[in-house]
Amino acid sequence: MFDVLSRGFEKAKSSLLGKTVLTPENISEALENIRVSLLEADVNYDVVKKFLASVQEEAVGQLVKLRASSSSKKMKVSTSDHFVRICQKELEKLMGDEDSSLNFSSKITKFMMVGLQGSGKTTSAAKLARYLIEKYQKKPLLVAADIYRPAAIEQLKVLGQRIDVPVYSEDSKNATSICQNAYRYAAENGRDTIIIDTAGRLTIDTALMQELADIKQALSPENILLVCDAMMGQDAVTTSTAFNDELDLTGVIITKLDGDARGGAALSIKSVTGKSIKFLGMGEDLTKLEEFRPQGIASRILGMGDVVGLMQDFEKVVDEDSEEKATKMLQGSFNFLDFYEQLEMMSRMGSMKDMIAKLPMVNSTMLDQIDESILDKYKVVINSMTKKEKLNPALLNKSRIERIAKGSGVGLKTVEEFINKFFMMKKMMSSFGKGLLGKIPGLRNMAGLSRLAKMGPSGISSLFSGAMGGGGTGSTSMYTKKKVDREKAKKLKKQAKKSKKKNRK
Repeated sequence: MFDVLSRGFEKAKSSLLGKTVLTPENISEALENIRVSLLEADVNYDVVKKFLASVQEEAVGQLVKLRASSSSKKMKVSTSDHFVRICQKELEKLMGDEDSSLNFSSKITKFMMVGLQGSGKTTSAAKLARYLIEKYQKKPLLVAADIYRPAAIEQLKVLGQRIDVPVYSEDSKNATSICQNAYRYAAENGRDTIIIDTAGRLTIDTALMQELADIKQALSPENILLVCDAMMGQDAVTTSTAFNDELDLTGVIITKLDGDARGGAALSIKSVTGKSIKFLGMGEDLTKLEEFRPQGIASRILGMGDVVGLMQDFEKVVDEDSEEKATKMLQGSFNFLDFYEQLEMMSRMGSMKDMIAKLPMVNSTMLDQIDESILDKYKVVINSMTKKEKLNPALLNKSRIERIAKGSGVGLKTVEEFINKFFMMKKMMSSFGKGLLGKIPGLRNMAGLSRLAKMGPSGISSLFSGAMGGGGTGSTSMYTKKKVDREKAKKLKKQAKKSKKKNRK
């Protein structure tokens, strides 16, 4: 997601290294890199022009202070950092304010899902139903109003069963009457919300728009949400404009953003239609409906991660005793069973690549090295251990490791790498105190992620080196010894400096 945009902004930042003043001449290369990446990402041409003009107007002529104060601390600020901050502000402005608000009725709230065929309306309707149950304690009714696609009704029924939400359907060819009858059914059966899955077409046509207009007139829905496929690129803007002109949308849901490296639709829709993007649909899992956060998206595009988004992902999958487990991780006192549970939790969060992309200072090169299958391999390795080995990692020796490698079928090298990474992480968590896995909800301290940002790509890579293909297979004892030696050397150096100062006095 946003790989094309991220690479363009990385190049722009690099082109400004060493500059002290932002001038039209020295930002021209940076702006060109951004322009190319925005167009490649299928951002609307007029939106690109407007964005570049705003960035140039904000940036040119500004003398960059190389040092800035933040409370009691002094920080170095580079020209490229200053330029990136301007870009972040303009990206956020482009996507509009964060607005996932929905309109609710005092009686029965009506949601109308519209969009082209294949955009993900049916799945999004079920995701929305689940979201309304969890966030607003609503009692939704799904309405099958797609009378043209035979599989649509069956698909909605299957999804409804998965989230325990009833589905209203009729053997009728009149979509408007189906919706009216569904409203009456909801009133009679204690449902306070109806979500209408309307029909789509391969392209916008008069018959489709008339049918949608008739439903709107008959029910006066409080919410009309356009479901838009991110992979449509420029067509997403054309589509959203056409639906908005006819129906006066209340918001947009962008789907399949996780399967598209460009993401231009997310930057274009608000600027062109004036309608807010309410949600992002990420994958087929019915839990994957995220509230759209412009700040998080802008941050990710610029390589600064999305810590808030990462926290929200954790909140969706943790269980009641997560705080106790997190504390064990932080203390470095976890075993293979504890670690297995953390891997399970990470798997439930979805794509590992998308999760790591939300970490600060992770760039596109690092993301390209991620092996999505590594978590499954590690779980197989742990499952091939005896109960005693899982509870006491120190038991592992050469013969046990060889037996585990044979049992897991992933190869001796993979097992050795995993065990080495495991002990490295134990040591790192113990000394670091508040690493990534410590951000599981229940632990209020946010200092860990700011420390993680300061570690830079190499530090983050160490935490996930197995997944990123980095690291090495040296023994744990060697790693520990080297780490201790370095710490000793630092202490001795500090002591020597103190002694010199005393002698001078």
